[in-house]
Amino acid sequence: MNARPPLRRVVYIVSLFPCWSETFIVREIHALIGNGVDVRILSLKAPSETLVQTDAMALMDRVRQPRSALHALAGAARALLMNPAGTFSTLASIFADAWRTPVVLAKSLVTWLRALEHAAWMRDFAPQVIHSHWATYPSTAAWTLSRVLRRPFGFTCHAHDIFVERQLIARKIEDAALAVTISRFNVEWLRRETPLADSRLKVVHCGVDLTANPWQPAGRDGRQILAVGRLDPIKGFATLIEALALLAEDGIDFQCRLVGSGPLEAGLRRLAVDGGVGDRVEFAGAQPQDVVRRWMSEAALFVLPSEVAPDGNRDGIPVALMEAMATGCPVVTTRVSGIPELVENEVEGLVVEERQPRALADAMRRMLDDDALRDAITVRARGKIEREFDVHKEARRLQDYMEAIAHAP
Repeated sequence: MNARPPLRRVVYIVSLFPCWSETFIVREIHALIGNGVDVRILSLKAPSETLVQTDAMALMDRVRQPRSALHALAGAARALLMNPAGTFSTLASIFADAWRTPVVLAKSLVTWLRALEHAAWMRDFAPQVIHSHWATYPSTAAWTLSRVLRRPFGFTCHAHDIFVERQLIARKIEDAALAVTISRFNVEWLRRETPLADSRLKVVHCGVDLTANPWQPAGRDGRQILAVGRLDPIKGFATLIEALALLAEDGIDFQCRLVGSGPLEAGLRRLAVDGGVGDRVEFAGAQPQDVVRRWMSEAALFVLPSEVAPDGNRDGIPVALMEAMATGCPVVTTRVSGIPELVENEVEGLVVEERQPRALADAMRRMLDDDALRDAITVRARGKIEREFDVHKEARRLQDYMEAIAHAP
C-alpha cells in the first residue's frame, strides 16, 4: 500500500491578519510551515492593529488583503465566468440564510466579494485545502471559494461563532470536507444545529508552543496575581475585581496585573477603586507575547474567571490558561464551556462556578497559601499540556486530516 502524499499547499482564511489576540492561529500556521506546508493567508480585512506580535510579523509576506471595491467586483466577474453555477449558488444561499438580519447580510455580501477578489490568484496557487478559522465570515469565504474553485474546504469553529452567531453553520458542517472544533463541549452544543455534528466534527485543540513556554515553577513572586484576556464580559474580570476586594478585606497581601484591552476597561478601573483595590490592580493593556510570557514565569497565580455573557457568548478553551499551565503557574478558573476539559478541579487547577466572587477569592487564597497543593497541581497541569495541548501535536493532527481530504477521490 502506497503512503499518502504529503500536504503541500493550503490557504488559511481569517477575518483579520495580523490580530494580536489570535496567537493560536499564528502558532498553528507556523507549525504547518515547519512541517513543509506552503501556507498562504487571506485576510478579509485590511490591517488595523498597532500591536503586531513578532510571530505574526514573520508571516506577513504570505498574507493577501483586500484592495478596493473595484478589484472585488472585477474578481466576482471573473469568478462568474470561471464557474457561473457555483458562484450564483453561493450568493443565493447567503441571501436565503441572512435576509432576515440586514447587518449580517451586508457583511456576508462584502465577505463574498472579498473572497472572490482572490479567486483567480487562488486558482493559480491551486491550494489542496482551503481552511478558515471561525464559523462566521471566514468560513463563508472559504465555502464560497471552495464551490467556485472546486477545492475542498475546512473550518475550525471556536466560541462566539457557534454560541452567538450561526451563519449557515449546519450547511457548512454538511458541505465541509473537514469540520473542526476545539472541544467536546462544542460538539455537544452543535448537535442542536445538526445531527451530523457527532459524525462530522473533529476535535483539534488550540495549543501552545512548549519551547516558547518553558517550565519555570520556581522563583515566583508570592504576591503577584496575573490575569490575561480581552476586557469584555466573557472573561469575568468584574468578578475577579470583586474577589480581589474580598481578599483585601481578609488581609491577604497581593498585587494583580491585568493584561489586555477592551470596552470594559473604564468600568473595571472604577470597580477597582470603589472596591478599595485601585492601588493593587495594574491595568497593563495589550502586551507583546514575550512580555506576557515573562510575567507568567514570575506570577504566583494565574486567574481567569470566564463566564457566560448575557448574549450567550463565552470562551472556548482559553489559550492563556494553557500558556500559564505550561510555564508552571498555578491556575484558578471557572466551570464554563470547554474549560473543564483543560482543567479538572483539584487536578490541574482549582475550578469554581462562574460569577461567584467569594468562591473565587477562597480558591485564590487557598492556592496562594498551600505550597503542597501548588506543587502537585502545576506538575499535573504541565503534563496535561504536553499530552493534549502541544501545538505541534495538534497541528500534526490537523495536517493529517487535511492530507486525507486533499488526496481523497
